[in-house]
Amino acid sequence: MSGGRSTYGLVLAAGEGARLRSLTTDRAGRAVPKQFCSLRGGRSLFGDALERARRVVEPELVVTVVAADQREHWSSEVGELDPENVVVQPKNRGTAAGILLPLLAIHERDPRARIVVLPSDHHGRDEAALVGALAEALDAVDDERVALRGIEPDAPETDYGWIVPGAPRSGWRKPRRVAEFVETPDALAARELMARGGLWNSFLLAGTVESFLELYAQHLPELLASFAAARLASPAHRPAWIEMLYVGIGAHDFSRDVLEAATPWLDVVEAPACGWTDLGTPERVARCLRAERALVEPSPGPAARLVLARALEDRGP
Repeated sequence: MSGGRSTYGLVLAAGEGARLRSLTTDRAGRAVPKQFCSLRGGRSLFGDALERARRVVEPELVVTVVAADQREHWSSEVGELDPENVVVQPKNRGTAAGILLPLLAIHERDPRARIVVLPSDHHGRDEAALVGALAEALDAVDDERVALRGIEPDAPETDYGWIVPGAPRSGWRKPRRVAEFVETPDALAARELMARGGLWNSFLLAGTVESFLELYAQHLPELLASFAAARLASPAHRPAWIEMLYVGIGAHDFSRDVLEAATPWLDVVEAPACGWTDLGTPERVARCLRAERALVEPSPGPAARLVLARALEDRGP
């Protein structure tokens, strides 16, 4: 359903990874954001996400959002990207701002573009199936709706968002309308959501730039207006405007502040089994490694790259 639109891949890599800090603090006591660590050695999670995006969209249309104070970690990994495709946030102000800043940059270049959003702290045991799931989500994109990739749950997780699928979208077999979206429910609610056929929210999102901006217009209009005003500044003055903007805004979570309230405009496509994991906590990292029975691999990457599997072993029980 692309209708001749270009498709951009947006890799989110500006988070701080606070919950994984017990594994991502190096021996010098420095916290390394989890997306710049490796799971078992070799490429970082951020590098994996960039490669994942390149397998779904044209390489020149891969965009990433990164944090200014993490430059030492990401600068060596974005060499293949056009400089204008590396969007630098002055501060972390939550996922809503982290998506909106690069979204407006893409809109300025191509208002009719489609976009697929990829977090940089995820892992798929079957990478080909995960990439296929992204492509399928793009195929399901409607010009006025945003598609979410849902994951079949194996436990009533309270740290994930949950998507309850509704009726099939007219004329399509797989995309279904979202009946309910619940971000990080309590234990009782998570069990009820699982019993109702709920899916985990993978935070793999797809839609047109216009459909994403419409969600902001409906649910975070002041944030959208502030960012749009900053984009009106000349290219020479824009960084200073954005810097001032980030000083004045609060943190907003895209799932809680947008998706929970936007269900009439959301579709969900269930992903096939691909061993997907959001590596957000030490427990999930441990489960992922146990499931793969994986050994730590020798790292061909930077010597300073922190390997989560080795950090988990060093931490002990």
